[in-house]
Amino acid sequence: MTTTIRPEEAAHFGALAAEWWNPKGSSAMLHRLNPVRLGFIREAIDLHWGGDIDSPSPLEGKTALDVGCGAGLLCEPLARLGADVTGVDAAAENVAAAKAHAEGIGLSIDYRHGELAALGLGGFDLVTCLEVIEHVADKEAFLATLVERLAPGGLMILSTPNKTAQSRLLLVGAAEAVGAIPRGTHHWEDFIAPDELTEMLEALGLTVTETRGIAFSPMKGLHLSEDQSLNYILSASRG
Repeated sequence: MTTTIRPEEAAHFGALAAEWWNPKGSSAMLHRLNPVRLGFIREAIDLHWGGDIDSPSPLEGKTALDVGCGAGLLCEPLARLGADVTGVDAAAENVAAAKAHAEGIGLSIDYRHGELAALGLGGFDLVTCLEVIEHVADKEAFLATLVERLAPGGLMILSTPNKTAQSRLLLVGAAEAVGAIPRGTHHWEDFIAPDELTEMLEALGLTVTETRGIAFSPMKGLHLSEDQSLNYILSASRG
């Protein structure tokens, strides 16, 4: 089995576990990013399964896996959308924080710690992996493991920073310099461009159905956009 977890990355994010649910703490950027990602995810769910766009539970009867779940910022909304949710993270501290938070609000979510390929999980209708692939040791092996967890007819959602001059300047340079993102969070050389990620997914048998940028402006804040220069989110399906 190829190891995809970088111990230093797991340690970095594990050290932030206690503040994960504080919208003004070290994960403040994720709290601002989460509603934007959820908007894309909800639309992708409705398009993929052709459900009622007004339904509060479009994932009722479906299973969802969030890989690199942190303390559960995405797992909890997926559970509220009706899914039977499993969250996996490389940092034991994050899993402990996620379990405690879910239990505190009465949500039943199965949280696991460790290397995804070693956990013996089955297939899932929805697989999400947001802001994670830039932190793994072997992108090809990691993506292959994600695809193995996706059931036939399933939907995958990935998001990650683009590898551009703008992302180097703003996400690695400016954002970490002013404390918007904790120092050491990003390493530009590990970023991946949309075309490259699409090619990797297609080689694994998936079809990328939509790719949108996540951009920032003073007027709109973080928002879905055609501008993919900083960050992007995509959906992919398996027939």
